[in-house]
Amino acid sequence: MTMTEADHGLSAVARRVLLERRARDRGQWGRMRDCIHPEASIRLSWFQGTGADFVKQSEEMAARGQQATHRLAPPVTSLSGTRAVAEVPASIEFRDVIGGVEADLASFTRLVYRLEKTSDTWRIVALDVIYERDTLTPVMPGEVPDLDRALLSTFRAPCRFLGYHLADHGYTIWGDLYGVDRPEPVAEFYHSLSAWVDSAASPAR
Repeated sequence: MTMTEADHGLSAVARRVLLERRARDRGQWGRMRDCIHPEASIRLSWFQGTGADFVKQSEEMAARGQQATHRLAPPVTSLSGTRAVAEVPASIEFRDVIGGVEADLASFTRLVYRLEKTSDTWRIVALDVIYERDTLTPVMPGEVPDLDRALLSTFRAPCRFLGYHLADHGYTIWGDLYGVDRPEPVAEFYHSLSAWVDSAASPAR
């Protein structure tokens, strides 16, 4: 069975988003930069801004020892002409001292990429994250993290422990994120994705 042009495109899109996450986890900043348009729109828990600034601040975060690991499920992709959307179920994992004990933090999310193709190359032009839930598990059984419950309660349920941990390291956590606790904005977001990928009105970057 031969692959169609559309099949090749979908495969290239999937490879591109997986390469971006692997490059970030491995500290391959040049490769990560190649995957993301410098003016891309990036929106996630600790960062909102351009693609160029996202790569720069990701590198700075890693240099401070705050590197996460992303465990990814296979992307689900859709494509129309020079536009594509890829959704990647993911867990974002940290091992760190949280509340005075060594613990594993896992944030379960959907990474939603928009990509455009120029000069036969797919590049990421937007990344949004939909937060589902997170967990905090002490590495040593029986230990209990000493958390500031009042501060913890200020973060939304889908990213409560993630927000607490990142805020403890000085990051501003954005309150307008997509999450399963707010289904209407998520539904509107998915509708906008379908309209965007099928639209040929906007020029490619």
